[in-house]
Amino acid sequence: MNFNAEQIAGMLNGKVEGNSSAEVNALAKIEEGFNGALSFLANSKYEEFIYTTESTICIVNNTFSPSKDLPSTLTLIKVEDAYSCFAKLLELYDSMTKEEPRIEQPSFVDASATIGNNIYLGAFSYVGKDSNIGDNVAIYPNVTIGKNVQIGEGTVIYSGVTIYRDCIIGKNCVIHSGAVIGADGFGFAPDKNGEFQKIPQIGNVILEDNVDIGANSTVDRATMGSTIIRKGAKIDNLVQIGHNVEIGNNTAMAAQVGIAGSTKVGNNVMIGGQVGLAGHMKVGNRAMIAAQSGVAGDIKDGSKIMGSPGFDSEDYKKSYLGFRRLPRILTRLQELEDKIKELTKDK
Repeated sequence: MNFNAEQIAGMLNGKVEGNSSAEVNALAKIEEGFNGALSFLANSKYEEFIYTTESTICIVNNTFSPSKDLPSTLTLIKVEDAYSCFAKLLELYDSMTKEEPRIEQPSFVDASATIGNNIYLGAFSYVGKDSNIGDNVAIYPNVTIGKNVQIGEGTVIYSGVTIYRDCIIGKNCVIHSGAVIGADGFGFAPDKNGEFQKIPQIGNVILEDNVDIGANSTVDRATMGSTIIRKGAKIDNLVQIGHNVEIGNNTAMAAQVGIAGSTKVGNNVMIGGQVGLAGHMKVGNRAMIAAQSGVAGDIKDGSKIMGSPGFDSEDYKKSYLGFRRLPRILTRLQELEDKIKELTKDK
């Protein structure tokens, strides 16, 4: 679909500088622009590309002032915040690519299940007994939804997702391909012969509103009660969240994080990739944990943690500086010992 500069400026409350009739039909990074593409410039680090870009339209901040000639084919749209305005356009573009409401065949919906209005249900999907699917939900092909699952309106579930029985998914959540919600927690107890006996996992998983779950991530059901991912939390790909874990509001974690059972993570926490959190611990609000940290104890509100085992990031940096100098320190120590031996050998 084509849009001209005047239409885009109207959407963004911006001002056109150049050809108001210039049309675009695609989005592109400014350094990869081409004829018919719309780009944006928000970070001055990329300013050099605006002088060579082949994009037709570029969204810039009101404060942008070119230091040299722009391409003659480039039209600018000046806005208050180029980054947020481009994000708005991306959201609009994404909404235009959504599937039209329909139920594809073959698919299975149990007679006892409740299906809302304007849903998309892809082929080879399964909706189990007593489940409730809200309005405007999109369920892509090959999704399995178990018994008594609740899914709130506007949620999108991509191909290959499995949601086990009794789980509750809030409004406007996004669950990416291959994710598993509600598999059994890792609950086993050794008997007198040392053989592991399975502990039944009878709880569920609750995802509150606006939660994102990345591809091939897993959220285990609780042994009893609920594993809870609270409102606005963002979970990257390949993350493992154990049974009875609670993740706070607007907390974000990068790929390959592993959280053991019964750990409580606070609100607005940032967790880097490949972090491991031991079980039965607490992470305070607004804490930040650097990538590849291993944490076994509680973390206070606002703490910054690095290392494995993880500790305060400033102390870690000082310790790491000493560690890097350790070979030179050992060499110097050896030289001093040799000198002492030389000075004392005749005494």
